[in-house]
Amino acid sequence: MHIGRFSNLCGFLLLAMLSVAGSGIAWAQNGTGAPKQAATSVVAAAVGVHVEGDRTQFRVTLSEPVEALAHLMEGPDRVIVDLPEVAFHLAAENGAKREGVIASYRYGLFAPGRSRVVIDLAQPAIVADIRIQGDAPGGASILVVELKRVERDEFRRVQAASIATAAKTSPTRQSAVEKTDERPIIVIDPGHGGIDPGANGANGIVEKELVLVFAQQLKKKLDSSGYYRVLLTRDQDVFISLGDRVRAARSAKADLFISIHADSISGGQDVRGLTVYTGSERASDADSARLADRENKADAAAGIEANEGPDEILDILQELTSRETRSFSHRFAGRLVGELDAVAQLNKNPRREAGFKVLRAHDVPSVLLELGYLSSRKDLDLLVSDEWRGKAIASMAVAIDRFFATRLARQGAAAVSP
Repeated sequence: MHIGRFSNLCGFLLLAMLSVAGSGIAWAQNGTGAPKQAATSVVAAAVGVHVEGDRTQFRVTLSEPVEALAHLMEGPDRVIVDLPEVAFHLAAENGAKREGVIASYRYGLFAPGRSRVVIDLAQPAIVADIRIQGDAPGGASILVVELKRVERDEFRRVQAASIATAAKTSPTRQSAVEKTDERPIIVIDPGHGGIDPGANGANGIVEKELVLVFAQQLKKKLDSSGYYRVLLTRDQDVFISLGDRVRAARSAKADLFISIHADSISGGQDVRGLTVYTGSERASDADSARLADRENKADAAAGIEANEGPDEILDILQELTSRETRSFSHRFAGRLVGELDAVAQLNKNPRREAGFKVLRAHDVPSVLLELGYLSSRKDLDLLVSDEWRGKAIASMAVAIDRFFATRLARQGAAAVSP
């Protein structure tokens, strides 16, 4: 396989001061007329919606003024509000109630130093005004995003203008990797993150937090062996797009990519168990197809345009590489299920296939591991158990050692017992 450099990929919008009417992008200054540096000390303490006629105001109470940029997206209709990093100290139930043109909203960390609010629209609306009011009690500031109901043609005109003027970039930061280091590179991908919480469980448990803890502990276990170089696609509560997760693995020239998730199903208390997926254009069953469809919408939930086309056109050599990669992926998935069988409750069909976008790297063996169902009380009790996590991670480490056994032996690493 390959040795290379790891790219920590995060998307950044090129922010420019643009008018609402002219470009479709609305910009709110911090009230001083001068740019303000992002600060992690900014706190969002309250959020509210006020409806009057065809106008709906979305209001966020902040500990200090910030700069905000808003633009529109269609399919579904959304308003995207980008902010510097903000700590949202808000009630968990916020955002679920429809009010005026707002169907729902969500918020969270979008990238290092950046937060985002995504407002789902119940009907077409544009940003009529966005401003910072600095006269709130206690010295707080209020971010006001005023939405105006419009016809579909007007929405599309303004939305098209915002796309034309909001240039997006994805800078990469290379991390040094010694070329003489021949250890296998493993990229662990904690699913979701930031503005995308993933599935919800009882007692406020959310998928993005649970899988991050699991991934960090798995990395620690693998690091302790000294056999591997282990990288995380994210090591904090930050959003990473599906494409950037794949590009991170390919840029690292990873020898193995493991995406960690924990599903949830409505009314499915009896549905439980761990499942290992490999990528395939044709899903192995209807449930797998539905799950892949949900996971593939993660970018849209965070306000990123979905790219339905292929990432690249494969030539004959790449197609041969892709076939070999699928073979390695299936081999590792089989080992993973075999090792976890002794310590985990497996799904009735623990080896499945589906068209997950995050498994599309043609040259990196990749699997997606669903640890269990947050909708199942039995699974949830295991997933939050330190003892169970320890056993599951130890079994995964054995599966990984056996997958790389020949290569480790060639490099002089300790032999893996059969």
